[in-house]
Amino acid sequence: MIAPADRTKQISEYYFSKKLREISRLQKEGKPIINLGIGSPDQSPDEQVIQILKQGADDPNAHGYQSYQGLPALRDAIKSFYQRKYHKDISTLEVLPLMGSKEGITHVSLAYLNAGDEVLIPELGYPTYTSVTKMVGAKPVYYPLVDATWEPDWDELSKLDTSRVKLIWLNYPHMPTGVKASVAQLERFVAFAKERSILICYDNPYSFLGNDQPLSIFNVEGALEIALELSSVSKTFNMAGWRLGWVAGNEQLVQPVLQIMSNMSSGMFRPIQEAAIAALQLGDEWYGKLNEVYTKRRKIGQRIFDLLGCVYDPNQAGMFIWAKSPSRGEELSDKLLNDYDVFIAPGFIFGEKGYGYVRMSLCAPESKLEEVLNRIK
Repeated sequence: MIAPADRTKQISEYYFSKKLREISRLQKEGKPIINLGIGSPDQSPDEQVIQILKQGADDPNAHGYQSYQGLPALRDAIKSFYQRKYHKDISTLEVLPLMGSKEGITHVSLAYLNAGDEVLIPELGYPTYTSVTKMVGAKPVYYPLVDATWEPDWDELSKLDTSRVKLIWLNYPHMPTGVKASVAQLERFVAFAKERSILICYDNPYSFLGNDQPLSIFNVEGALEIALELSSVSKTFNMAGWRLGWVAGNEQLVQPVLQIMSNMSSGMFRPIQEAAIAALQLGDEWYGKLNEVYTKRRKIGQRIFDLLGCVYDPNQAGMFIWAKSPSRGEELSDKLLNDYDVFIAPGFIFGEKGYGYVRMSLCAPESKLEEVLNRIK
């Protein structure tokens, strides 16, 4: 047996990778599993976007290698998108297209972290921040959040020894809790990072889902000097499987990411880039329809949690509902899967503070959510 690299001992297979195999096995055995665990949009992209992809695929010149930095028109479309949706001019910044923002987490970490560096990660958050930090030989340091409100505990955060911290991950609207950021809160993060010479990595995929005040980290004065922002077309435009995202920041901060990325991939399929341009140019009607669907689903999801005796904040943003379970979250998750053929995610996968919680995805039609409600009734 050839031994794998030591870094594999620091991480395990992604939870949802394993869970999807289990669910697939149960479905093959005839179980009518309804999966409310994964944040994979079930709605289609805009029809115009799909047509541009189809037309582009028919172009015989579209199938070769593309620029490592993406089409100039795509980078311009992303900058225009920020101008329209965040009311922020980032025309002087660099935008580097990526094969999804999850890829960007790895590229940024490889570009900035040495073995032994420390990374501030919210003690409840996206598990990839931790796994990639460990993968590159750095050390996760979890910054505290206040129970129930999930706001940063600034008193405790200010006491942390950050002498070896190189980078801090922020994610708002926060996953998994759906808490929204305020400008004042982001201003405190920027001041904290500047005072301690820490790079802010702002992971921003949920801005436009159930959130009437979308924010970029670049809305904060001074952030241009010490922040990178990751985002994608996955959630906002129902294009998760297309794998197109970006990192934005000043040229000096983005260049090391390009150095890593250009040695790991060779550009992305041109028609996908062209279709993404069309998506980024969609008008307000698109966002209105998208949020109308999620609002209706959220109401049914809340009724499901009411029936289960779970407690939740009705003002969450994003495509999930985060709720306090009447028992350990894993127990409730297992019970729903075993007794009702319904899967929701146990909260522990997002951090130690999540053991008493569960998360429901709203990426399922109303009819499926109603069926879940009726099964539990």
